[in-house]
Amino acid sequence: MATPLAALANGAAGKLAAGRAGSIGNALQPPGDPKARKTAQDFETMFLEQTLERLLASDDTEGPLGDNGTGGGVYRSMLAKEYAGRIAKSGGVGIADQVYSEILKIQESQHASQA
Repeated sequence: MATPLAALANGAAGKLAAGRAGSIGNALQPPGDPKARKTAQDFETMFLEQTLERLLASDDTEGPLGDNGTGGGVYRSMLAKEYAGRIAKSGGVGIADQVYSEILKIQESQHASQA
């Protein structure tokens, strides 16, 4: 039995050999619903952003982000958003994969009940 990575590589090679893939990037994408994948990744990014905002919050004292100033809160929010985006793009913390598999399960159960 092939490992998941080997199966993905075999599938990509088959798509490229058959000339059905538009690009190498598309051929290497795992099969599935791209909208569901994007939704799961967006959810993970939002979760990380909310978590980081809580971690960067201060008790209204002057800190490294200048929280007492006019733009301190805005800067902290932008910083949390940027950190969350970078973490998610570099592989995240695994939430997106779990959410994606749950979305696929829900879709499958809906398709099965409609049939």
